Amino acid sequence: MTTTAGRDTVHPAPRGLRALRAQVGTRLFLRVAGPDGAESRERIHGTPGPRWFPPDAAIRTVHGDASMFVGGLRALLLQSLHPAAMAAVGAHSGYRGDPWGRLARTSTFLAETVFGTADDAEAAVQRVRAVHARIRGTTPDGIAYAADDPELLRWVHVAEIDSFLRAHRRYGVHPLDATRADEYVAQAAVVGRALGASDVPTSVAGLAAAIDAFRPVLGPSAAARDAARFLLHEPPVPVSLRAGYLGLARAAVASLPAWAVEDLGLRAPGPARRRLDEAAGAAATRTIRWLLAAGEPAGGAPAR
Repeated sequence: MTTTAGRDTVHPAPRGLRALRAQVGTRLFLRVAGPDGAESRERIHGTPGPRWFPPDAAIRTVHGDASMFVGGLRALLLQSLHPAAMAAVGAHSGYRGDPWGRLARTSTFLAETVFGTADDAEAAVQRVRAVHARIRGTTPDGIAYAADDPELLRWVHVAEIDSFLRAHRRYGVHPLDATRADEYVAQAAVVGRALGASDVPTSVAGLAAAIDAFRPVLGPSAAARDAARFLLHEPPVPVSLRAGYLGLARAAVASLPAWAVEDLGLRAPGPARRRLDEAAGAAATRTIRWLLAAGEPAGGAPAR
């Protein structure tokens, strides 16, 4: 301990810092990947066999980066603006009652399809399709929906891929250039088609066009705004992780298009606030990357 200008400053020993880093990183990993995360990671990465994507694939670069934390939050906010998607999530996903369980299932699916063997990827897809086949319902406006509707699956897919890509190009440690970004969208389309989505885009331009085409269907709803309040103001996050979560959430909102921010009933950040929000997102992403650098993040992707 040293004293500077009347204040005590503690300099932890490197070994103690490494131990703390490992402890906090493990807690974060298990929060996101679930209690069986370590076993799933070993199975996903350690099982020999052919994969859907090669080691240098763009989709591995994106889905293995800590920027996925920002992208995941952005995707949830954007997806909620589709009335049928929000109705299905609200009625069947358990995002309020079991948010961490839902996150673990999603992160494991992403890891199995991108990093796992082809057999594991196919099995993961079939499990999700079986769940989707059972989900039916009606929106508050009386519109029937089915979770395996190819057009609804298309919306969920394009909202996710647009969000993951934008977050990576802003916060990724090695942001994709234009060619690699197109490669990412084309590779993600393999998973989207396997899940049953129709006419999924295979380029960045096609991705932007697909989102524009959905605009007439999207719009504000009480359910979407309630979900936004939950994600941004009432997250089931321990107090010790609130500051980091807030940084990720602010970055997610700052990356949304203006029309989505308005439809969600959120305050649009001005230029100065946007810069602050992006800085908070960068700091939170760097911290997550540092915490997980010795191991691997949610779903088993390497921390980069």
